[in-house]
Amino acid sequence: MSTMNAKASSGCEKEASGMRSEILGQTSHSGEVKRGQVILVAHLIATLELTFLFMQMGVMPYLAKSLGLDSVGFGYLQTTFGVLQLVGGSIFGRFADQFGNRAALILSCASGSAFFLLTSISTSIPLLFLSRLPAVFMHGLPGAQKVITDLTTPSQRADALGKLGLCFGIGIIVGFALGGVLSTKFGIFAPIYVGLVGNLINTVIVMVWIPLQGKPKSDHHVTEHGNVFSIREILRLMKFPGVMEVFVVKVFAGFPIGLFLIMFSIISMDVFGLEAVESGYLMSYFGVLQMVFQGLVLGKLTNHFTERTLLRLSVFVFAGVGLGMALMRTVWHYCMIAVPLVFAFSTLGTITDSILTKAVPSSDTGTMLGICASVQPLTRTVGPTIGGVLYKQFGVSSFGYLQLIVNIGLFIYLLKSKIPLREMKNQ
Repeated sequence: MSTMNAKASSGCEKEASGMRSEILGQTSHSGEVKRGQVILVAHLIATLELTFLFMQMGVMPYLAKSLGLDSVGFGYLQTTFGVLQLVGGSIFGRFADQFGNRAALILSCASGSAFFLLTSISTSIPLLFLSRLPAVFMHGLPGAQKVITDLTTPSQRADALGKLGLCFGIGIIVGFALGGVLSTKFGIFAPIYVGLVGNLINTVIVMVWIPLQGKPKSDHHVTEHGNVFSIREILRLMKFPGVMEVFVVKVFAGFPIGLFLIMFSIISMDVFGLEAVESGYLMSYFGVLQMVFQGLVLGKLTNHFTERTLLRLSVFVFAGVGLGMALMRTVWHYCMIAVPLVFAFSTLGTITDSILTKAVPSSDTGTMLGICASVQPLTRTVGPTIGGVLYKQFGVSSFGYLQLIVNIGLFIYLLKSKIPLREMKNQ
């Protein structure tokens, strides 16, 4: 009798254990589905924000001209936008660390709505400059990067961040094309109105689909909890092992090419003899290349090579791109150079972002992503002046030679230095 009871008890325990395992499995599966949905929504928000931004960028020169702004004034307008993005990147990232991803994305979408609203009522040059102010907190892409960083393991991070390049590519292609169509058919303000409504819809999507989260906890937040504007807390991240070295490589490796791209609208007319439509096709070509490399190629590379190797590879390819640019003579040469150029840009940006977010505590990843996002605005801020001098004094080839020299130096530095990195491949 006791044996039967024991068997029955054992059977019940096994059944209960099986039920628990099944329940845990269902919970884990449910959590995986929820995580996938949130990541998908983050991609959607980033894609839409970038699309709206590129839509208005396509019509902004015509709007500025209609208000009486000359080319020099338009340059000041672009510089104002770059400075605001530069200043706001780190602050936005720290806001995300302190108040969560949902609050940060709502802030970005609401700032986008204010940006397009002010632009839509810009009937004078002062109002047009005023409309740039909300750009200080328009950081949909870093916000999406923060969501993905929080929801992926360190070994998956480079691949996951790389796939955000699809958002950028779609934003470029659809944004410029749709902006041109809307402005032609419905007037110059049509893309602005679409951007306004779209950002309001984005705000609702974030509130519905992005979950609330607790504030990250870390010892250093005890003394300056809630101080989003703390410069000391932002600069403190540069003291972590390897951060300053990798950040320097991130800034300088693509800086000469960044100068060239800022001057490209002038170079495409003066040197390549392109019309506005042909320049648009070339931008779409870049967008497609970026989608291919970041969406398809980079993930496979992270499966087989460490981030240290990929970082060195991107710098080496950048050096080769510099040599190619120094020797190019036609737009077809540039189209060929664009393939390794976009590969190096995509790899450098994604790998350095992955390395830097893993080098700091999880409670500081938003701030670090904000610092990383400030690199391009920095280039846009100082680029017009430096790029203009280089082009006027030394010609197009000067960008290529500068790119070659800088990246050869960085490649030698990476080979000899012992930068502490978490060597991980995606499993």
